[in-house]
Amino acid sequence: MPQRLKIPPTKSALLALKQQVAFLEDGHTLLERKKELLTRLVYERLDQYRRLRNQARDAVEQAYRWLSITHMRMGSRKLGQVALGLPLGLEVNILPRSSLGVQYPAVTAKERPMQPIGFTGTDSSLDETRRRLAAMAVLLARLGEAETALWRLLEEQRKTQKRVNALRYNVIPKYRNTIRFIESSLEEEERNTLFQIKVLREQGGMGGP
Repeated sequence: MPQRLKIPPTKSALLALKQQVAFLEDGHTLLERKKELLTRLVYERLDQYRRLRNQARDAVEQAYRWLSITHMRMGSRKLGQVALGLPLGLEVNILPRSSLGVQYPAVTAKERPMQPIGFTGTDSSLDETRRRLAAMAVLLARLGEAETALWRLLEEQRKTQKRVNALRYNVIPKYRNTIRFIESSLEEEERNTLFQIKVLREQGGMGGP
C-alpha cells in the first residue's frame, strides 16, 4: 500500500491535497496522451528507418562495386589524382527539428550536378562510380537522421512511461491515501467533539433543578 504524505490532518490541508490530486490526474492524462503519440511516431520512424537501411545497404553495395571496377581499370594512383581534383558532389544542410518536444537534426542532402573531369586517361566507369557514391551519400545522410530521431524518440518514450508509472502507482496513490487518512482523522475528531458535547449536555442536565 502506498505511504502517505507527512501533512497535518487539517481541513485546509485536505482542500489543498484535493486540488493537487486533480492537477496530478490532469498531468497523468496528458502524459498518457503524449506516450501514445510518441509510440505512434516511434513506429512510423521505425518503418522509415528499416526502409532507408535496406536502400542504403543496396546503395553501398552498388557504389563499392562500381568503385572496384574503376579502381581496377584506372589503378590506385590515377584514381587518387582524379579524386583530389573533383568538386564536391553533395550538398548537405543540417537544421534543428522538434517533434513532441524531442530535438533531433533534420538532414537535407542532394546531389550537385556532376561536373566533367579534365584529366586524361580516365575510364568511362568513373562517371557511374561518382553517381553511385553521391546517391549512396544522400541515402546515408537520410538514414543518419532517421536513426538519430528514432533513438531520441525511444528515449523520450521511455522517460514518459516512467513518469506515467510514477504518477499512477506512487505519487497519486500516496496523495489519495493521505486524503483518506485526513478525512478519517477529521471524521474521528468530529465524532469525539460531538461525543464531548453530548456528555457535557448530559452532565449539565443532571446538575439542573
